Amino acid sequence: MTDSPQPVTDPLTLAALDTERHVARSGWDQPVRLFALVPTRELLEHEPQLAAGMATHDAVAGALSAVEQDDLPGSSGLEELLARIAWPEQVAGCALAVERIVVPPDAERDLPDDAAEALRAVADHPARADVRLLVAVTRDGSARCLLRQRAHDSDDRVALGEDIAPGLVHALRATLSPA
Repeated sequence: MTDSPQPVTDPLTLAALDTERHVARSGWDQPVRLFALVPTRELLEHEPQLAAGMATHDAVAGALSAVEQDDLPGSSGLEELLARIAWPEQVAGCALAVERIVVPPDAERDLPDDAAEALRAVADHPARADVRLLVAVTRDGSARCLLRQRAHDSDDRVALGEDIAPGLVHALRATLSPA
């Protein structure tokens, strides 16, 4: 007897998967993308015309919808950007999509000290892998991380977990904390 996959039903995972697929439709080499996660029921109360374009699972209890945040403030890096973000109470959570280059751990040990040279070495490394992370968190502390590899760019090849990117989870949770 084999275990068949169970359907995903929790609102955060559904929102993370929908958001990741939305980002993936725009291809690779994208800038950082940030989303507010809002209760779908409340969103539809304020914007009923959006109902026609919603996925059927948006009707499940506690469903969350992602609202992309355009015109992100300029920053010198992701850490600075997230340090400047704070969400109003109506936002139940947030999600961030970011692309990264990863190399095997042994390659990281041999990187030059100069940041620009290290970046070039990583970009030129023969074992490099391009990945996109989507990290989603809610005010109750829940987190979902999704990882898509450019080399295996398919919706059914996206890794899902809670601790794939612990630093980003922590940074996003901080944006939801009261000031």
